Amino acid sequence: MPPRHLLILGGTGEARELARRVHLMIGKRVRITTSLAGRRAVPPTLAGDVRCGGFGGIQGMMQYLKENAVDLVVDATHPFSPTISDHATVACGDPHAGGTPRLQLVRAPWRFPPSAKWIEVDDFASCANYLPQFAKRVFLTTGVRGLDAFSGLDDLWFLVRLIDAPTTPPPLAQYQIITGRPPYMLEDERAILAEHRIDALVAKNAGGKATEAKIVAAAETGVKIVLIRRPPPEPGPTAETVDEAFAWVEARV
Repeated sequence: MPPRHLLILGGTGEARELARRVHLMIGKRVRITTSLAGRRAVPPTLAGDVRCGGFGGIQGMMQYLKENAVDLVVDATHPFSPTISDHATVACGDPHAGGTPRLQLVRAPWRFPPSAKWIEVDDFASCANYLPQFAKRVFLTTGVRGLDAFSGLDDLWFLVRLIDAPTTPPPLAQYQIITGRPPYMLEDERAILAEHRIDALVAKNAGGKATEAKIVAAAETGVKIVLIRRPPPEPGPTAETVDEAFAWVEARV
């Protein structure tokens, strides 16, 4: 029997770990392909095959699944990547009607220490409207694509952390850019907050251990946390951990 073809929609640490575990534990029964959006300057090293770039919409993904004889799909994309998840839902279809079985690996939200001062808002615009009420020096960790929403806050200073240095300056009046790749250590996050006298942390409510240290550090020091609410998952089966996702794959090969 030929190996089953598993397509992992990746870009997260969970996707990387799932590919590693499948390759190590049941690699003889599974051919792995991880699909990446291709936004990072240096793609991560992954077990199995890797493809970079979009599919060309729903029809393009449907064609890819068919032409590459994909048997299983695990959507392990970032919780704030709703477009690709929506496309995967439609492209895979109903597995009971001949569609491709699909699982969403959706990491659990962060659990906040009792001392945390935090609020959740709907979007970047709501966050930008809220910040001037109390903040002066903001640690902004939402990624490069959300920076435009903060462009009018000229009285605030921003420490912007990105994975890769931007190719163009951000649209902010006062800022400093630092780069870093998760996982982040608690001692380092504490030092960043202290060194830059941060009074507000802005983050997407993405969850995950790799970036949780900033939440813990902010709660410890009384820094107010403003979270962007994550979009709801697509309908269909979900898993919160790599263990659960691996068990789902193993049961189908």
